[in-house]
Amino acid sequence: MQSENITTSINKDSPGNNQADPEIPTSGSLREIISEACHKYAHLTAFSCEGRKISYQELDSASDRFAAWLMRESTLVPGDRVAIQLPNLIQYPIAALGVLKAGMVIVNINPLYTAGESEHQLKDSGAKVLFTLEETLPVLSRIISATAIEKVIVTRAADYFPLPMKCLYNLSRTTSWRQTRGLRFSGKIAFSQVLSRGKRYLQVKALEDLKPAAFWPANEPVLGLIQYTGGTTGTAKGAMLSHDNLIANLRQVDHVIEDNSPPPGSVTAVVLPFYHIYAFTLNFLFSLYKGYHGVLIPDPRNTDKMVKALGRHKISCFAGVSTLFKVLCKHKHFQRLDFSGLSLCTSGGMALSVSTARRWEKLTGCRILEGYGLTECAPLVASSSYGVCLDDKIGQATRWTEIKIVNEDGEEVPAGTEGEIIVRGPQVMMGYWQKPEETRAVLKEDGWFHTGDIGILDEEGHLKVVDRIKDLIIVSGFNVYPAEIEDHVSRHPDIREAAAIGIPREEGELVKLFVISDNPELSEDEVILFCRQGLTAYKVPSKVEFRTDLPRSNVGKILRRQLREDQAV
Repeated sequence: MQSENITTSINKDSPGNNQADPEIPTSGSLREIISEACHKYAHLTAFSCEGRKISYQELDSASDRFAAWLMRESTLVPGDRVAIQLPNLIQYPIAALGVLKAGMVIVNINPLYTAGESEHQLKDSGAKVLFTLEETLPVLSRIISATAIEKVIVTRAADYFPLPMKCLYNLSRTTSWRQTRGLRFSGKIAFSQVLSRGKRYLQVKALEDLKPAAFWPANEPVLGLIQYTGGTTGTAKGAMLSHDNLIANLRQVDHVIEDNSPPPGSVTAVVLPFYHIYAFTLNFLFSLYKGYHGVLIPDPRNTDKMVKALGRHKISCFAGVSTLFKVLCKHKHFQRLDFSGLSLCTSGGMALSVSTARRWEKLTGCRILEGYGLTECAPLVASSSYGVCLDDKIGQATRWTEIKIVNEDGEEVPAGTEGEIIVRGPQVMMGYWQKPEETRAVLKEDGWFHTGDIGILDEEGHLKVVDRIKDLIIVSGFNVYPAEIEDHVSRHPDIREAAAIGIPREEGELVKLFVISDNPELSEDEVILFCRQGLTAYKVPSKVEFRTDLPRSNVGKILRRQLREDQAV
């Protein structure tokens, strides 16, 4: 698939930047699209967690009532922000759909964040309502008075569990309601589960007594989601994703998998957290859009429990990241699961190791589709397909999307030449929330988004993502990409994970490798020798440090920036 300019990748079904094409979604409402899906698949299971199921009809009704509360019993108006700080629980889709139905804006926040991280995103977004987990209250009580939060909605993880699981969970709880006093004394209002009156704690049954709104906002806001990003490169920025951005990406994903799309009612494993854009679009919005049954995994770090939960279902769809695929491939109980129904596997969030991809396909019989995307693009930009196998390349630009490779001066480079990846399409964000300068730095002429990633386009428009510009290591004047080193090292049978960074020296940098090994006898010399067998001399690490863990993002992506900062200290 080629365009007139051979170095520009444009999907063959795309007219590029021709906004007159009737197929390109130019306006829409997520509320209407998801409500239509809820009616269409009313009696199918939408999500399940720890044995508790909620149908599309029940989800529609519960989110209607939550939206009604937001519209009637709070001071919020359409366009106001509502923060959701929850793991993968049934409460999440109820809250998120309720916010969208009320014409308000979702702000996703990681429930594992520290007080400082949570405070930054709550203050920056100006959220007025926070829906959070009971366990976060000790942290929240220290920062809530510094934010614009007017009401706090508190839920327990087990509130939607079936009775036996709920009892077991409540017996193991360590958080006390006394820990909410900081909220009450600061004048904020805490809610048990979804609703309460005044400062009395009530149970969620009050939600069922509410009637749905008689009408929805006549003029829904353009903005649908503020998704924070940039944690790997500095202070988090809120990417503003409109309803149009998200709807476009839903249809782009649908186009990618249309020949291999499982039927409604198929089971998808929801392992990645909804508060990450990859899972938000694919496992939340797209799963509802297609009528799938999402099996929610609240804590994917507990691999044994996760595998046990997956074993209760015949999984059709699995979305993961490279590290997760690798861990599961080595898990003896996972290896015994029934993969006969598995027809769609996707990888994103970080580069997919070739060796991991091959091992997964051998084990499950299903090849992984790798996607390239960014939070600022809702997120999908390019993807592989089941029709073409490209081990070292992602694939081509998704529908209605243009990709170019440019040099430092912004000039397009010839095919096969490295440069910065820039993107244009209907999924590209509106900008960064309240950060006009940062927006101008990446959203430039004619709507092109400058990603900060280094890539190559071949003559057929296939994209290879090399690395992040800021992660580039300069050794004796040569460019060294950490991902290349990490991919080679991951092939060592005793190495579970690895991360490479540059360490400053008088001239340029040297490569330092951080390794997590399953073999306590593995030595630094052995690792360096293994690197010499597959890497050019200047790419071979000069130092190797063994660790039991590495700093990670909320989907398990290793944070090289944090490693560099640790070394500087």
